[in-house]
Amino acid sequence: MELIEALPRLISWAVPIVILAIIILPQAIRILREYERGVIFRLGKLLGAKGPGLIFLIPIVDRMVRMDLRVVTISVEKQEVMTRDNVPVTVDAVVYFRVVDPQAAVVKVENFLKATSLMSQTTLRSVLGQAPLDDLLSQREAINQKLQEIIDRQTEPWGVKVTAVEVKDVALPQWPSRPKPSASAGPRSSTPKANFKLRKKWCRPPR
Repeated sequence: MELIEALPRLISWAVPIVILAIIILPQAIRILREYERGVIFRLGKLLGAKGPGLIFLIPIVDRMVRMDLRVVTISVEKQEVMTRDNVPVTVDAVVYFRVVDPQAAVVKVENFLKATSLMSQTTLRSVLGQAPLDDLLSQREAINQKLQEIIDRQTEPWGVKVTAVEVKDVALPQWPSRPKPSASAGPRSSTPKANFKLRKKWCRPPR
């Protein structure tokens, strides 16, 4: 009898606890995949990177930034470059990189994807502008290696490792072709003497 009388009281306590658990548990528990890491901040202070697996957070106090450690591919849009021998070309490239230090990628740069893309564009114009056109067409592997080393050195403080850079296409300018003579123009004399005779014939006054 006493148990039946206490049941409503137990329910009144259990319902708020269940509701709080439903609200709090999703904020307190995170599951990270093998290729993911979580950078944890507690009250704005960096605690470190955790994962993979089950991560417990203090709701409201902790904040986690999820980072992907897989290789990312970005396409460098077409750039107009003037080579060392003053030939204008249009080039584009592909950059392969991945995050090796999640803490640096979060703390030391606002957006590592955008920063790496912009760095790749400026480096592409700088390196290809120092190479002659013959090297740009024939020494592609050496240029790719040089681009990879320079971009990787610039992005290393951000926790980003550039694994490869590939110049995809080198487009030469389309020089304008000379217009072909019209067939209705008629044959032209090839010597100045013949041209003089024609002008003399057509300019003779009528009798």
